[in-house]
Amino acid sequence: MTRLKDHYQNTVRPELKAAFNYRNDMEIPRLEKIVINMGIGEAVSDSKKVDVAANEMALITGQKPVVIKAKKSVATFKLREGMPVGCKVTLRRERMYEFLDRLINVALPQVRDFRGLPGRSFDGRGNYAIGLREQTVFPEIDFDTVDEPRGMDIVFVTSSKTDEEAKALLKGFNLPIN
Repeated sequence: MTRLKDHYQNTVRPELKAAFNYRNDMEIPRLEKIVINMGIGEAVSDSKKVDVAANEMALITGQKPVVIKAKKSVATFKLREGMPVGCKVTLRRERMYEFLDRLINVALPQVRDFRGLPGRSFDGRGNYAIGLREQTVFPEIDFDTVDEPRGMDIVFVTSSKTDEEAKALLKGFNLPIN
């Protein structure tokens, strides 16, 4: 069992049960999945950029990403239907907790001028989204081999019904939300 999963079972769950007066253990919110998305706009002109981004994402997450293709053609962006435009990974169970642990303890402290994550990034249904400007904050990425910085979106999907419950859950994992 990973360190964060053990922390959730032994510390966070009892705290949430007491704070929100849950009667049933199945009501207690949990982290269901983490979705990491990387959009590559310059892939329209150079399709090899998607492969490079997918390899970097595989290094960061430990899982092979799915290449996302364009659903519609957009003439102003010179985009045709079916062209690769990004990649994404959905992490669950052990890999999810390992990634969250590395994000909180290794990657976020590497971000320049980091003052915590914004508290307004909840969607109203208990999901939380953040964006990173560059992938080099993760130690798996060698800074010398990066051709250009690429940002990524990270979405935490929880089973909570409200943003307040989700915020309490993520703060229980020591995610630095303001």
